[in-house]
Amino acid sequence: MNPVETTGRTVKEAVEKAILELGIKENNAAVEVITEPAQGLFSFISSRVARVKVKPLLQPADYLEKLLGEIIEQIGLKIEMAVREDGEKIEVSISGRKVGALIGRRGKTLNDLQFLSNTIMRRQFEQLGKMIIIDVENYRARREKTLNKLAKSIARRVDHDGLEQVLEPMTPQERRIIHLALQDYAGVTTYSLGEEPYRKVVIAPR
Repeated sequence: MNPVETTGRTVKEAVEKAILELGIKENNAAVEVITEPAQGLFSFISSRVARVKVKPLLQPADYLEKLLGEIIEQIGLKIEMAVREDGEKIEVSISGRKVGALIGRRGKTLNDLQFLSNTIMRRQFEQLGKMIIIDVENYRARREKTLNKLAKSIARRVDHDGLEQVLEPMTPQERRIIHLALQDYAGVTTYSLGEEPYRKVVIAPR
């Protein structure tokens, strides 16, 4: 995120404009005052406004790494973390001893951590527009294989019985795996139902 320059009648007003434009919180703002406001003769001739330059103290990827580091430290785990940002997402890869505790049953703990991270990041960076994806010891790849097998197995049952099946709540990434796995399956169709974080995939006869 690039710094922005704004003006105002006061430094506070100029800073508030910059923070609003950047879509960040005040506690993550680094402020440089370029000019202080000054009144000219008779309070209106040659008056000078305040001008400030504001940028995030921490960019999104750095903020996320710090956030997760603090959360995991409270759990008492020692981990290694790699954060990679591209145009659409910020990916976090976590490894270390006993990190299975961060995955949980069927990935529930990991998905909860990912949901929490997405929520906090969108509050901290209102214009972020990127999905936060967290993985632990390559769990997501293993989960993808499992979901592909599950999708095709249930699709065969739905095609045979003619009755739709509602799957367990999944993350947007997991739901996408199901949809893609069955997009060319002639006998069924898929759609999502419910609100996050309890949104589910429905596999229905076509």
